[in-house]
Amino acid sequence: METKPKIFWGWFIVLGAFLIMSINYGARYCFGVFLKPMADEFSWSRSIISLAATINMFVYSFGAVFVGRLLDRIAPRWIITVGATIAAGGYILASLATTPSGFYITYGLMAGLGSACLGVVVCTSSVGKWFVKKRGVAIGVTTMGISFGTVLLTPLAGYFVNFFDWQSGVLTLGIIIFLVAIIVSQILMRKTQPEAYDLLPDGDKIAIPHQAPLTQTVYSIPTLTILKDSRFWTLAVCQGLAVMVVMSVFMHQVAYAMDNGISKIAAASSLAAISITGFIGQFFYGWLSDRLADPKYASFLGISVMLTGIVLLINVHSIQGLYIYALVYGFGYGSLAPVAPIVIADRFGRHVMGSIYGLLTFFIGIGGSIGPILGGIIYDNCGSYRYLWLTNIFVLSGVALAILTLKKGKQYST
Repeated sequence: METKPKIFWGWFIVLGAFLIMSINYGARYCFGVFLKPMADEFSWSRSIISLAATINMFVYSFGAVFVGRLLDRIAPRWIITVGATIAAGGYILASLATTPSGFYITYGLMAGLGSACLGVVVCTSSVGKWFVKKRGVAIGVTTMGISFGTVLLTPLAGYFVNFFDWQSGVLTLGIIIFLVAIIVSQILMRKTQPEAYDLLPDGDKIAIPHQAPLTQTVYSIPTLTILKDSRFWTLAVCQGLAVMVVMSVFMHQVAYAMDNGISKIAAASSLAAISITGFIGQFFYGWLSDRLADPKYASFLGISVMLTGIVLLINVHSIQGLYIYALVYGFGYGSLAPVAPIVIADRFGRHVMGSIYGLLTFFIGIGGSIGPILGGIIYDNCGSYRYLWLTNIFVLSGVALAILTLKKGKQYST
C-alpha cells in the first residue's frame, strides 16, 4: 500500500513568510493614510512627519545587515519573535506620541528596528534556502504577502482615520503585528534549511548536481568580498533608487489624492488598488523568472511598467484616474520583492542569500529612506507633488536601463 507523500516543509516556510510579510509591510504602507490627519491635528509640516518614515526606513535597512548574518546561522522564528515584540511596541507607543521627537523614537527607531526582523531579508531568504527549481514561484508567492497585507490593512487604517482617529489606527496595527507574527513564526518558521533535516531543496528525493549534499553547513562570505563585486553595486544602486520611488509614492500618494479633492477612504483605498495588481505581479514576475534565461529581464519589465504608472500619476485629477494609475503602477511594483532575491540567488548562490540580501538591504534602505523626506521637502517648498513625480520618472528610466547591464559572474555557494 502506497504511503501518501508528506507536504514538503519548504511550503510551510512559504506560508509563514507570506503571513509575516503581510502584516509587516501592510502596516508600513499605512503610514501615508496617517500623514494628512497628523499634519492637521498637530500643525506639523509634511517634511517633519515624513522624517519619521525616513528614520524608520534607515533603521530597518541598517538592522537588515545584522539580521541577514543571523539568518544564515539560526532559525528565523527567534529573529521574527524578537522583531515582532519591538515593532509592536513601537506602533503602540507611537499612538501616544504628541511631539515629533516622540514619534521619531517610537515609529522611526523602534518600529524600524523591529520590522527589519520581519522583512524581506528574513522571509525571502528563508524561502530561497528551501528551493532551487521552484525558487521563482516560491518567492513570488511569499512576496504576494506584501500586497495581501496592504489590501487588508490600508482600508482598515482609512476606516479608523475616518470614523475614529489616527491614533486608533496605529494602535490596532501594533496589536495585529504582535499577535500574528509571534504565533505564525513559532509554528511555521522553526527550521533553517533542508540539509539540516536530511532533506533536499524542492522536496527532491535524489540529489542533482546543482544541489548541496545532506549536511548542515554554515556558509560565510566576507563583507569585503561582497563589496568588491561590481554585480552587488549594480543591484544596490538599482534597487535603492527603485525603493526610493516606492517609498515616496506610498508615503505621499494618499495626501496627493486628498489634495485633489478625493475622499479619505477613496484615497486610502488607492493603496489597496496598487496592492491588488501588485499581488498578481508578485506571482507573475516570480513565475516569469523561472522561465527566462536571466531573471534580470523580469526586473526590467517590472520597472518599465512602474514608470508607465508614474507617468499616469502626474496627470491624476479624479478617482477614476487615481485607480487606473494605481492598477498599472501596482503591477510593475509587484516585480521588486520577488525578483531581487531570485537575482541574488542566481548570481551569488542560495546559501549566502541572508548575508548578501542583508547587506544589499542596507543600501536599498538608504535610497528608501530618501523617498519620504524628499516628497515632504518638495511639497513644502513647491506647494505640490508634481516635481516629485517628475523626479521619479527620471529615476525609473535610469534604473530600467542600468538593470540590463547586470552580469552573471561566479556563485559563492551552490
